[in-house]
Amino acid sequence: MLWSGWGDPERAAPLPEAVAGLLRDLLGVRPPPERGGTRGPAALEEITVPASRLSGDCRAALAAAAGGADHVRVDAESRIRHTRGKSTPDLLRIRAGDVADAPDAVVLPGSHEEVLAVLGVCARHRVAVVPFGGGTSVVGGLTPRPGPGAPAAFVALDLRRMDALVSVDPVSRTAVLQPGLRAPRAERLLRERGFTLGHFPQSFEWATVGGFAAARSSGQASAGYGRFDDMVTGLTVATPEGELDLGRAPKSAAGPDLRQLVLGSEGAFGVITSVTVRIRPVPESSAYEGWRFPSFAAGTAALRALAQDGPLPAVLRLSDETETLVGLADPSAAGAAVTGDAGASGTSGCLAVLGFEGTPGEIEARRDAAGAVLRGLGGKPLGAGPGEKWAHGRFDAPYLRDALLDAGAFAETLETATFWSGVPQLYAAVREALIRELAGAGTPPLVMCHISHVYPAGASLYFTVVSAQGGQGGQGGQGAEGDTAADAVAHWEKAKHAVNDAILGAGGTISHHHGVGTDHRDWYAREIGPLGTELVRAIKHRLDPYGILNPGVLVAPLTEE
Repeated sequence: MLWSGWGDPERAAPLPEAVAGLLRDLLGVRPPPERGGTRGPAALEEITVPASRLSGDCRAALAAAAGGADHVRVDAESRIRHTRGKSTPDLLRIRAGDVADAPDAVVLPGSHEEVLAVLGVCARHRVAVVPFGGGTSVVGGLTPRPGPGAPAAFVALDLRRMDALVSVDPVSRTAVLQPGLRAPRAERLLRERGFTLGHFPQSFEWATVGGFAAARSSGQASAGYGRFDDMVTGLTVATPEGELDLGRAPKSAAGPDLRQLVLGSEGAFGVITSVTVRIRPVPESSAYEGWRFPSFAAGTAALRALAQDGPLPAVLRLSDETETLVGLADPSAAGAAVTGDAGASGTSGCLAVLGFEGTPGEIEARRDAAGAVLRGLGGKPLGAGPGEKWAHGRFDAPYLRDALLDAGAFAETLETATFWSGVPQLYAAVREALIRELAGAGTPPLVMCHISHVYPAGASLYFTVVSAQGGQGGQGGQGAEGDTAADAVAHWEKAKHAVNDAILGAGGTISHHHGVGTDHRDWYAREIGPLGTELVRAIKHRLDPYGILNPGVLVAPLTEE
């Protein structure tokens, strides 16, 4: 993965001129100041990492635990590539050469037993451990925030060596996967046996199975396949206090389900070393299509009807008016609708994308039944074009984000969820907070939203915001020499805090699928209340008495309060 951005460097592309012009004209975005005669990220070889704080004895013990010195890396490039995640603040900092919180070493265990041994070494030496899969966290999940008295040194526990499809049970339709298995390879190995996991989040190209479980990931086909936590039937977890082996049956009444305790724990309770998942036969075919609705409210009502009464497609999503106009539903055509090519985004109004799977006959029957519902609620069919364009470019948005940063724009996403009755209030509250806080003295930001996951009782809202870095718009501050990555990050953090307040105030959850990390930690505590926070902290203390597991992520250390 590109160390200063997203994904495959070969797929990086400059911003289309139509989008660059839109940014200049509407948002006042100007190119970032030059650094050493060039624009863009600092050169990798120019970045200096802090000296490793690990003692020689600790490094030797880690090498023994992980199967050799080659599996404990302290070189600058390895440490830089494991610094933070892939949120926009993370990228702005690292592009500016800020690696102050780089791990002191990268450790690569090759088995469950080696993970247990590494945790034992780290507990004895009081070294924090941050599990690292694909490095795609966007909520500060890879940046520990230890409190006073907690371990200062930390290692990134890279699980890439644990990347096997261990077994497939075709009768039960389950598979056992190791945590470092990246999603594309997992899907490839399963399809060789006639099965699919059906989990395709936007991070699909780089995220890992362990990360999916640790963050309660939700894929773009969640309407048909469910969230990742719905797919998990078993887990093996290594902790400093021993191991957990969870999941004797698909469902059980034998007390609280401890699998749910581990799912979403983000490495704060232990390191997931294997995951047993439900799998399904590969569908014979698939088809995508687009629908137009006159308003976001009308489209939301239509999605609710399908979610509650069916038929439910595998993919079901709805862009609001702004996202539809800009063309973000088809990232390859972003900006074309605003500059006069409305056909690129498929429609004005609001664009809904539906995806169906099964035999051709099953797909035709479901499309006809869903179409009758959508027509009855004001929908207009647009044919396969918009849906196929979305399917073709559905993993492209993070690459577009890199190009926006290169052009001097600030682009970030956030998400939440609520019950259907609360969607209008939550949608309005988040938009208002973003516009208010990011406008500053200049041009208001561009705020877009789509419904990305639906349930009978509610849905998630996924927001994308684009503004001038620092929020100063056309006032000239964005491109001034005094501006720094720290300025842009501070400006965003202020807005993000306001949005988090707005989400809780409107009755939403602080995260539907990105997780808690450190960015949402304090609002998660407010969401579950004081007693709930004490319960989470008590569980962590029992599994991690020395506070070495991703400290400050999910729950604040007791010493901070």
